[in-house]
Amino acid sequence: MVYTVCIGSNEHRHANLAFARRRLSELFPDIRFAHEVDTQPLSLNRKALFANQVARFESCLDRLEVTGFLKDIEREAGSTREERRMEVIRLDIDLLSCDNQKYKPADWDREYVKEGIKELLLNADAKESNKDSL
Repeated sequence: MVYTVCIGSNEHRHANLAFARRRLSELFPDIRFAHEVDTQPLSLNRKALFANQVARFESCLDRLEVTGFLKDIEREAGSTREERRMEVIRLDIDLLSCDNQKYKPADWDREYVKEGIKELLLNADAKESNKDSL
């Protein structure tokens, strides 16, 4: 199955995204990441910038197992419900899709998600093209 996830943080944002990339890479070695994008917060009173990043990977694990690993990584980064209530998002990793099933429709409309998906697809096409020419 092919999974698409979006990673976000507004607290030590670049360090927390680096942590997420490391942990995700340990769990899903073929994962590919789009570049990080800093964005303004959406629908939060706290004005701290977010760092966001889209990633894709393949896994034979089912959706619930993958979602469990994503939540585990959030907890490892120190993310808590209490902090989220105060709009401190140490790490948020959302499952956007599994194969052709899309989740979180509002996220798919965000420009950084659209651009991240486009970047990942272009890089995958280029990699296939290079492999074919060998």
